Amino acid sequence: MEKGSRNGIIALALLASAGLGAAAQAQEAPAAGTVVENSLAGKTLTFVSYGGIYQDGQVAAVQEFADKTGVTLLSDGPTELAKLRAQVEAGNVQWDVVDTGDYAPFVYCGTIFQKLDFTKLDISKVPEGQVGECSVPAMNYAVLLMYNKATYGDNPPTGWNDFFDVEKFPGTRALWGATDAEGYIIELALLADGVAREDLFPADIDRALNKLRSMRDHLIFWRTGAESQQMMESGEADMLMVWSGRAMEAVRNGADYEPVWNDWVVVKDQMTIPVGVKDPDAAYAMLNYYLGKEAQEIMTEKTSYSPINIDARPQVDEFVAQWLTNTPERLAQAYNQNIGYWVENYEVLSEKWAEFLAGN
Repeated sequence: MEKGSRNGIIALALLASAGLGAAAQAQEAPAAGTVVENSLAGKTLTFVSYGGIYQDGQVAAVQEFADKTGVTLLSDGPTELAKLRAQVEAGNVQWDVVDTGDYAPFVYCGTIFQKLDFTKLDISKVPEGQVGECSVPAMNYAVLLMYNKATYGDNPPTGWNDFFDVEKFPGTRALWGATDAEGYIIELALLADGVAREDLFPADIDRALNKLRSMRDHLIFWRTGAESQQMMESGEADMLMVWSGRAMEAVRNGADYEPVWNDWVVVKDQMTIPVGVKDPDAAYAMLNYYLGKEAQEIMTEKTSYSPINIDARPQVDEFVAQWLTNTPERLAQAYNQNIGYWVENYEVLSEKWAEFLAGN
């Protein structure tokens, strides 16, 4: 594990037990969502995320910030840790605010991602337990099982076990195939292989990957959200393990797919500021605005991803409302992965995941 990652793990445990929010708010940060007019005129900020409807919605959420401060807001992506690490190590950081996955800000806290100064961020409206030493949540969303209705007709899959059962439910499965390892895939594979929930940990990563290897002929991989959406819109995959925002957009565009909400995986991207960013005050100003009520409402209305400001009341139509994850009904169906475990075991998980992707 890299230098700094152990600190991230300790921070995660401390935040969960003590709650960073109350302590940080004892120091007065500007209210989330506020902006100082013309304060960044002539400056440029580059925001990095995962593209598509998600990044478009995030940019829309902070457009008023850009308009009022006068900053030139650029977008780049998708987020790649290798690229960001190279920038940090070269001392030439081009990305100012970066949206990344659940684990990375804890694993690389203090090395790639800077420890946040909470006198500059108002996190009082962020749900308890979602703030890290090096990150704040970007939103909440689901990893869903989506299936092609034409393929399965009157006998559709009803849960993750069916995703892994290629005999009862033959067909092509689309799975996350980027190098950033995801622990929930291991957990779901173990459950499908007969491991009881109470016996999941310590996780047998090899057993889970062998379960995937046993169905490799049925697997195809997507590495970006755009790829997963295209697989649904073209009908290439019979089942997918996919982000809810991409699923929603594919269905909106006519893809004949249906979600399975049973045991949907709770996921939240993280917003970070890289180590060595050229203008940290500008980055903090944008991040603090993003945490505001209005920005979070816009983000949800544009993407279907659930807001992380507890006061946000997004106005969405009936179609989008079906995809939100913060309702009592959806929360009752949720599956929470063991993030703390996967942060602590990220190095071994990443090595074994890379071997699997390489065909070994």
